[in-house]
Amino acid sequence: MDYIRDFFINFAHSWTTWISGGLPGWAVTVVNFLLGGLILVMMPVIATLALTWMERKVIGRIQNRLGPNRVGPWGIFQAIADAVKMLIKEDIIPDRADRPVFNLAPILIFVGAAMLWAVIPFGRRMIGQDLNIGALYVVAIGSITTVAVLMAGWASNNKFALIGAFRVVAQLLSYEIPMVLSIGVVVLVVGSMRMGTIVESQWVPFCLVLPVAFITYVLAAIAETGRAPFDLLEADSEIVAGYFVEYSGLKFGWFYIAEYGNLMAVSAITTTLFLGGWRGPFAGAAPVLGPLYFIIKTVLVIFVLMWIRGTLPRFRIDQMLAFAWKVLVPAALVNLLWVAAALKLPVPQAVQYAVMLVGNLAILGVTLTLLGQSAKQHAKRHGLAGA
Repeated sequence: MDYIRDFFINFAHSWTTWISGGLPGWAVTVVNFLLGGLILVMMPVIATLALTWMERKVIGRIQNRLGPNRVGPWGIFQAIADAVKMLIKEDIIPDRADRPVFNLAPILIFVGAAMLWAVIPFGRRMIGQDLNIGALYVVAIGSITTVAVLMAGWASNNKFALIGAFRVVAQLLSYEIPMVLSIGVVVLVVGSMRMGTIVESQWVPFCLVLPVAFITYVLAAIAETGRAPFDLLEADSEIVAGYFVEYSGLKFGWFYIAEYGNLMAVSAITTTLFLGGWRGPFAGAAPVLGPLYFIIKTVLVIFVLMWIRGTLPRFRIDQMLAFAWKVLVPAALVNLLWVAAALKLPVPQAVQYAVMLVGNLAILGVTLTLLGQSAKQHAKRHGLAGA
């Protein structure tokens, strides 16, 4: 028996019994829903405080710097100091801004980042709600970011913000297609959209069986979160701060929190879909290891994404869109068709997985070869062959 899960179940039962003594049944339901919502809201906030410090340290090491080291031991309170500074900044709204939409956009983007945590399994049966359309829920909630950013850019009545918002439409919608195709491959293999079922079906992590889907999803996820090298929606060298250039104070803080909340959520989803989630050695015999494995894998994915941000330069807008439509979409689509064909073979599952892996490696090899040839042609065309 998972005693961690039992602890939360017993705590929830005791809490419900305690508040039922003085409240009617409908009020108990409302209080429990509000408490669950508060927990979801706190997840991105806690993620922002921790990941801000972590990213500064990681990129500081990559760039041969120390990173934060003044406020608190190892600079661990620097993020709290930044949060206090942000809270006391003046909230300015442009005179000609669409005030209702301007005020709603940061709240909406924050809500989208928080709602993703409802379907992420932290351990065996440790999930907010294991929806039978959990994978579809992740895609749908992720689309809220596009709407919120477009609202922010349009309502600001600022040309730089509007250009940033239009870039969101081009970038996020383009990269959402290979992301959905990658998730579709996992759903096809498992035969279910339940996030819990997807984890339990990975006796072999899908990143080892479906490397094309894994790499495609990670690259698309970086673009969806608007992080380098896909951070053109807020390219300061071209459009200042992009879609939120007119936001300040706490409203700017909501966008900041949503960015790191999405980073952590995307890493957790990657862990769930491709890294086996909470599964690991002796996780069945020692249930406490399940959540520990999940946290370690998620932090490892976060570290890789931060490593990419601190290493690779920013793409141009034409390069970014061409990479989505000419590389990721065809590779993800061919991979989906190959996996569908492999699942129809009348052979054991292990053989099907082997066929999928061979096809994935072939697709990966062809894609890298074509990219290399394209790079050589580009260099020859521009006289960069000897550079």
